[in-house]
Amino acid sequence: MSSVVVKASGLVKSFNGMRALDGMDLEVPQGSLYALVGANGAGKTTFFSIVGGFLRPTGGSVEVLGHTAPEGGALRGRLGMLPQDAAFLAGVPVLEQLVFCARLQGFDASGAHAAALQALDSVGLADVAQRNPRALSHGMLKRVALCQAFLGNPEIVFLDEPTAGLDPETARRVRALVREWGGKRTVVISSHNLAELQDLCTHVAILHRGRILSAGSMEDIAFAGCHYRCAFDGAVDEPMLLALRSLAEVASADVVAGELQIRTAAGVARNDAAAAILRCLLALGRPPRKFVEGVSLEHRFLEAIGGQSDGLGGS
Repeated sequence: MSSVVVKASGLVKSFNGMRALDGMDLEVPQGSLYALVGANGAGKTTFFSIVGGFLRPTGGSVEVLGHTAPEGGALRGRLGMLPQDAAFLAGVPVLEQLVFCARLQGFDASGAHAAALQALDSVGLADVAQRNPRALSHGMLKRVALCQAFLGNPEIVFLDEPTAGLDPETARRVRALVREWGGKRTVVISSHNLAELQDLCTHVAILHRGRILSAGSMEDIAFAGCHYRCAFDGAVDEPMLLALRSLAEVASADVVAGELQIRTAAGVARNDAAAAILRCLLALGRPPRKFVEGVSLEHRFLEAIGGQSDGLGGS
């Protein structure tokens, strides 16, 4: 069983009597790509700021790699952080600023220079090392900020909105980098792009008004109940619904917002349910044009906070 590398226990942070974190409890397993989701004001950035040592908690505690945060330089070089609005100084070459960040992480002069060059190369921006940040596009700056968070070899990295405002191709490249780097360390990601997080992350926690409402593996959160969503050429007719409902593996089959939604019977293995459903549809001569397993993270999020979602969420 993976060890816990981040543990928040009854974490409280108040601002002028208002609680941004209200007894937050969270455990992040080692090696996970962990999504922290919540609406604006839920407390995500406040939590990241406490972990990074920028804020001190009002009550409770949070431990990172066995150290109480914030705790001086105990986590220097072991923790990386990408703030939501990471900025670079105008007029100072990118490489020089990354070298400075590496020195803050504990590198000596030569090691910092090598780490900065390696980081730029890893995001495909080795050729911008001597350029002014003002000369870089928003997407390039985001990638530079991302490599800053991964300077050296941190054991855990916190990313606040890493793909916000990026074009689709740059966002895809950033996701690929996070997925690649995440296999070697623990990464905690905060984002409003729930579909992206569902595809990228292994674990998720839903934060609402400073408290964790639901947390666990993405498998447990998104696929609990083993739902399927299907789309076809043409309408879903009554014979199809009756055939599906007659299967022992199916608890219900209904059309919601023009989409066939199937809930499987309790205790049925996912592979067995999928195979039975597909066999039935193929026997009817109605192969699905879309066959999606699980509910959307958006649906689970809205369900947890008491919001509403149409059907089982988006594609």
